[in-house]
Amino acid sequence: MIENRSVPPASVIPVLAYDDAVVASDWLCRAFGFAVRLRIGTHRVQLVLGDGAVVATDGGATESPGLSVLVRVDDADAHHEQASAAGARIVSAPADYPYGERQYTAVDLGGYHWTFSQSIADVDPADWGGELVGD
Repeated sequence: MIENRSVPPASVIPVLAYDDAVVASDWLCRAFGFAVRLRIGTHRVQLVLGDGAVVATDGGATESPGLSVLVRVDDADAHHEQASAAGARIVSAPADYPYGERQYTAVDLGGYHWTFSQSIADVDPADWGGELVGD
Protein backbone atom coordinates (compact mmCIF):
# COMPACT_ATOMS: atom_id res chain seq x y z
CA MET A 1 0.00 0.00 0.00
CA ILE A 2 1.30 3.48 -0.84
CA GLU A 3 1.99 5.68 2.18
CA ASN A 4 0.10 8.98 1.96
CA ARG A 5 0.61 11.84 4.42
CA SER A 6 -3.02 12.91 3.89
CA VAL A 7 -4.44 9.74 5.50
CA PRO A 8 -3.76 8.16 8.90
CA PRO A 9 -1.85 4.86 8.61
CA ALA A 10 -4.64 2.86 10.31
CA SER A 11 -6.45 0.20 8.26
CA VAL A 12 -9.95 0.99 9.59
CA ILE A 13 -10.91 4.60 10.34
CA PRO A 14 -14.37 5.37 11.78
CA VAL A 15 -15.85 8.68 10.64
CA LEU A 16 -18.07 10.23 13.31
CA ALA A 17 -20.49 13.06 12.47
CA TYR A 18 -20.97 15.87 15.00
CA ASP A 19 -22.70 19.23 15.01
CA ASP A 20 -19.23 20.86 15.20
CA ALA A 21 -16.17 18.78 14.29
CA VAL A 22 -13.69 21.16 15.94
CA VAL A 23 -15.54 21.26 19.26
CA ALA A 24 -15.97 17.47 19.14
CA SER A 25 -12.31 16.83 18.32
CA ASP A 26 -11.18 19.08 21.16
CA TRP A 27 -13.43 17.14 23.53
CA LEU A 28 -12.27 13.74 22.21
CA CYS A 29 -8.66 14.80 22.78
CA ARG A 30 -9.42 16.07 26.26
CA ALA A 31 -11.72 13.26 27.34
CA PHE A 32 -10.29 10.21 25.60
CA GLY A 33 -6.66 11.11 24.96
CA PHE A 34 -6.77 11.44 21.17
CA ALA A 35 -4.32 13.77 19.44
CA VAL A 36 -5.09 15.93 16.42
CA ARG A 37 -3.23 14.69 13.34
CA LEU A 38 -4.75 16.80 10.57
CA ARG A 39 -7.29 19.62 10.34
CA ILE A 40 -9.27 20.09 7.14
CA GLY A 41 -10.79 23.55 7.35
CA THR A 42 -13.24 23.63 10.25
CA HIS A 43 -15.37 20.72 9.04
CA ARG A 44 -13.15 17.65 9.43
CA VAL A 45 -10.41 16.60 11.89
CA GLN A 46 -8.28 13.45 11.84
CA LEU A 47 -7.45 12.15 15.32
CA VAL A 48 -5.01 9.42 16.35
CA LEU A 49 -4.53 7.29 19.40
CA GLY A 50 -1.77 4.69 19.31
CA ASP A 51 -1.96 2.99 15.91
CA GLY A 52 -5.69 3.76 15.56
CA ALA A 53 -7.48 6.71 14.06
CA VAL A 54 -10.89 8.34 13.92
CA VAL A 55 -12.23 11.26 11.90
CA ALA A 56 -14.58 13.86 13.37
CA THR A 57 -16.67 15.57 10.71
CA ASP A 58 -19.46 18.16 10.62
CA GLY A 59 -22.91 16.87 9.85
CA GLY A 60 -24.59 15.41 12.87
CA ALA A 61 -27.19 12.67 12.61
CA THR A 62 -29.47 14.79 10.42
CA GLU A 63 -27.17 14.72 7.38
CA SER A 64 -25.64 11.27 7.74
CA PRO A 65 -26.21 8.04 9.62
CA GLY A 66 -23.94 9.46 12.34
CA LEU A 67 -21.33 6.77 11.82
CA SER A 68 -19.54 5.61 8.73
CA VAL A 69 -16.42 3.54 8.41
CA LEU A 70 -13.38 4.33 6.26
CA VAL A 71 -11.36 1.24 5.28
CA ARG A 72 -8.07 1.38 3.42
CA VAL A 73 -7.75 -1.18 0.60
CA ASP A 74 -5.09 -2.04 -1.98
CA ASP A 75 -7.39 -1.79 -5.04
CA ALA A 76 -10.56 0.31 -4.81
CA ASP A 77 -11.83 -0.73 -8.24
CA ALA A 78 -11.56 -4.47 -7.57
CA HIS A 79 -13.10 -3.98 -4.13
CA HIS A 80 -15.96 -1.98 -5.71
CA GLU A 81 -16.64 -4.81 -8.17
CA GLN A 82 -16.73 -7.34 -5.31
CA ALA A 83 -19.10 -5.19 -3.22
CA SER A 84 -21.39 -4.55 -6.19
CA ALA A 85 -21.53 -8.25 -7.00
CA ALA A 86 -22.49 -8.99 -3.40
CA GLY A 87 -25.40 -6.56 -3.57
CA ALA A 88 -24.00 -3.55 -1.74
CA ARG A 89 -25.81 -0.34 -2.63
CA ILE A 90 -23.17 1.94 -4.16
CA VAL A 91 -23.54 5.55 -3.05
CA SER A 92 -20.57 6.87 -5.02
CA ALA A 93 -18.47 5.08 -7.64
CA PRO A 94 -14.67 4.97 -7.39
CA ALA A 95 -13.16 8.40 -7.96
CA ASP A 96 -9.77 10.04 -7.49
CA TYR A 97 -9.45 12.88 -4.98
CA PRO A 98 -6.83 15.66 -4.73
CA TYR A 99 -5.62 14.34 -1.38
CA GLY A 100 -4.12 11.26 -3.08
CA GLU A 101 -6.91 8.74 -2.51
CA ARG A 102 -9.22 6.78 -4.82
CA GLN A 103 -12.47 6.10 -2.96
CA TYR A 104 -15.97 4.76 -3.29
CA THR A 105 -18.83 4.53 -0.80
CA ALA A 106 -21.35 1.72 -0.31
CA VAL A 107 -24.20 0.98 2.08
CA ASP A 108 -24.42 -2.41 3.79
CA LEU A 109 -27.48 -4.46 4.72
CA GLY A 110 -27.88 -2.58 7.98
CA GLY A 111 -27.75 0.84 6.33
CA TYR A 112 -24.22 1.65 7.46
CA HIS A 113 -22.05 3.66 5.11
CA TRP A 114 -18.59 2.33 4.23
CA THR A 115 -15.98 4.27 2.27
CA PHE A 116 -13.16 2.21 0.81
CA SER A 117 -9.98 4.15 0.09
CA GLN A 118 -6.87 3.30 -1.93
CA SER A 119 -3.81 5.54 -1.62
CA ILE A 120 -2.71 6.45 -5.14
CA ALA A 121 -0.18 9.20 -4.36
CA ASP A 122 1.68 10.75 -1.45
CA VAL A 123 0.22 14.25 -1.25
CA ASP A 124 1.30 17.01 1.10
CA PRO A 125 -1.89 18.05 2.95
CA ALA A 126 -0.98 21.71 2.42
CA ASP A 127 -1.44 21.14 -1.36
CA TRP A 128 -5.19 20.69 -0.93
CA GLY A 129 -5.96 22.85 2.09
CA GLY A 130 -5.17 20.53 5.00
CA GLU A 131 -3.01 21.42 7.96
CA LEU A 132 -0.76 18.61 9.22
CA VAL A 133 -0.68 19.11 12.99
CA GLY A 134 1.00 15.98 14.29
CA ASP A 135 2.28 12.68 13.06
